Amino acid sequence: MSQQPIRIILLLILSSIVLSACNLQFGSPTPIPTPDIPTVRFLFPENGSSVIQGTDLTIEIVGEDSRDGVARIELLVNDLLHQEGRPLQAIAVPVFTVQLNWLAEIPGFHSFTAIAYRADGTASAPVTIQINVLARE
Repeated sequence: MSQQPIRIILLLILSSIVLSACNLQFGSPTPIPTPDIPTVRFLFPENGSSVIQGTDLTIEIVGEDSRDGVARIELLVNDLLHQEGRPLQAIAVPVFTVQLNWLAEIPGFHSFTAIAYRADGTASAPVTIQINVLARE
């Protein structure tokens, strides 16, 4: 076999490697903006807290949205809607703190999920905590 076909094959292989490896970009990359959505967090109780069976637990949640404001906060207990709160002073406010109640009836761990919403329905990422209800002795 002559050297010419081998050189052509090697040249083709080398060219394809170089072309497939070239992914250079010119200039700085375009940043991808973080979604501008409301935020929510539990102020009380702390994640992992324990309460005695029969306790009327006050749950304090704050939602924030500097763009359009928070129009409501939902509280889900064990993945079911338990209560919601809405601001009284306006349809939506930049910072909204709400106190909701839950009666600790069944011993064991329970999940509490808070979601803040704008008036247009845009939701925050859900935030979940766990509360342990201890049996009354």
